[in-house]
Amino acid sequence: MKHNKVGSVMTTDVVHAVHDTPFKEVARLLADHRISGLPVVDGDDKVIGVVSETDLMVHQTATSGPYGVRRRAPLVQLTRSARKQAAKAQAHTAGELMSDPPVTVHADNTIVEAARTMAAHHVERLPVLDEENRLVGIVTRSDLLQVFLRPDDEIRDEVIKEVLVRALWLPLRSVDVAVAEGLVTLTGHMERRTETEIAVSMTRRIDGVVDVIDKLTYRLDDSRIREEQALHGAADDWLRGL
Repeated sequence: MKHNKVGSVMTTDVVHAVHDTPFKEVARLLADHRISGLPVVDGDDKVIGVVSETDLMVHQTATSGPYGVRRRAPLVQLTRSARKQAAKAQAHTAGELMSDPPVTVHADNTIVEAARTMAAHHVERLPVLDEENRLVGIVTRSDLLQVFLRPDDEIRDEVIKEVLVRALWLPLRSVDVAVAEGLVTLTGHMERRTETEIAVSMTRRIDGVVDVIDKLTYRLDDSRIREEQALHGAADDWLRGL
């Protein structure tokens, strides 16, 4: 079973900056390309940080009134996070504005892995790196959502071929697979309970699947047998260690 890779949905023409790119040029790049953030790279195309609209807006929030007088506080009295914000408020270049270390993914990561990284770090875009950790693209939330545009017929074919036939060695039509708007319904009778669990678990991991409705039944509940085997295995390991 193959998952779509980040490299298949990323944008390869990446708008980026370098450490010394001036503040106004960063703002111009974001506005001209209608993007909300861009990576900052060094001379070897390694990503050293990311600049977002939020980083630029720190200049605005640091201004206290209509005359543009900046509020200044002794840096030693600030927390580490506040010191970073204060430094950004006085930044003149992309390197001074950027947030670091950057959150990135590799082109051969799966779309699911990229989505989890985005969710965990609360970011909207990820610079994409090659095997040598050089910038080769950028992926956004909207890019990752493309996976859910996958046709239902294509999802159904993969469930049958990769899950039921190749993984579980079941004959064709032994389990009915219905897909509607990415929602997969599995209906049928199988030999073992663990087989039904595998079928449902593997189907959930297929690209484009929103959820799985489990209508599978089984003849033998082998879950207890597997638990006992695991316990015996752990006991045997312990005895061998004596």
